[in-house]
Amino acid sequence: MSVIVVFLLVIAGFAGWWLSHQGLTAKPWLEQGMAGDFVDLDRSPLPTAKIGLGVFLAVVGCLFSLFTSAYFMRMGLSDWRPLPLPRLLWLNTGVLVLSSVALHCAVVAARKGQIDNVRLGLATAGFTSFAFLIGQLMAWRQLTEDGYLLAANPANSFFYLITGMHGLHILGGLIGLGRTSVGAWNGARPERLRLGVELCAMYWHFLLFVWLCIFALLAGWAATFIDICRGLLT
Repeated sequence: MSVIVVFLLVIAGFAGWWLSHQGLTAKPWLEQGMAGDFVDLDRSPLPTAKIGLGVFLAVVGCLFSLFTSAYFMRMGLSDWRPLPLPRLLWLNTGVLVLSSVALHCAVVAARKGQIDNVRLGLATAGFTSFAFLIGQLMAWRQLTEDGYLLAANPANSFFYLITGMHGLHILGGLIGLGRTSVGAWNGARPERLRLGVELCAMYWHFLLFVWLCIFALLAGWAATFIDICRGLLT
C-alpha cells in the first residue's frame, strides 16, 4: 500500500507542476483593464483536449501504480527469482529520452511558427519511438533465448506484463503522433497544429516518466527508495 501512496504522491507532484504552468493559478478578479478584455474569462484557460488527456494520464498512472504495488507484494514470496536486466534497456531508455526531447523541440518550434522544425521534431520523435519499441522486442527475445520465459517465474511474468503494457501505450501514442505529422505536412492551421504537438509532447513526457519508474523498479532501485521512505516515516 505504501508503494501506491508514494507513486501517487509523485504523480500528484508532477501534475501540480504541470498545472502551475498552464495558468490555472491566475486570479482574473484581480486583473485590471477594459471590460472588453475579459469577455472570455468564464472559459477554461486549458483546451478541452488537454484536460481530457490529463484525466486519461491520471488513470494510466493509477494503473501502473497498481502494477508496481502488485510487483512489490509478489516479490516478497519465496519463489521469486528476479531476472537479469538486459543492457539493451539502457540504450532503449536513452532513445525514449531523445523522443521526448524531440517533441519538446517541436513544441517550441510550433509556438514560433517554424513549420520545418516542427516536421523535423515530429519525424525524429516517430523514428526514435519505433526504435524504442524494436529495442524492447529485442530485449524480450534476448531474455527468452536465455531461458527467461514468460511462465517460468512470477518475476518474468511481471517483467513482460509491465514492459508490454508500456509498449502498448507507446504504440497507441504513435497513432496520435502520426495524425499530427500528417497535419504538419498537409498545412494544418497553426493553432490546431500547435495543440496537436503539445498533446503529443505531454503524452510522451508522461510515458518517459512512467518508463523511468519502471526501469528503476526492474533494476531494484525502487525497492531501496521505498525502504528509505519507510525509514523516514517511522
